[in-house]
Amino acid sequence: VWINQGDIILVGLRDYQDAKADVILKYNPDEARNLKSYGELPESAKINDTVTFNDEEDDDVDIEFGEVSDDEEINVC
Repeated sequence: VWINQGDIILVGLRDYQDAKADVILKYNPDEARNLKSYGELPESAKINDTVTFNDEEDDDVDIEFGEVSDDEEINVC
């Protein structure tokens, strides 16, 4: 499953590794709209919007995709 910027995903935080999380589920647009209507997502959440890496405000997002060895540390803001 490919995860793109702007996708709505469910993550599980690891109890034993504070800097890591696992993607549990990627919501499709219909599921994301349902979550928004149930109040599980903020009203400001954009569903099914195309976002590029050059958009205005998310320049400080630090997400690393791929394999990371146990001795590497990932800082999540």
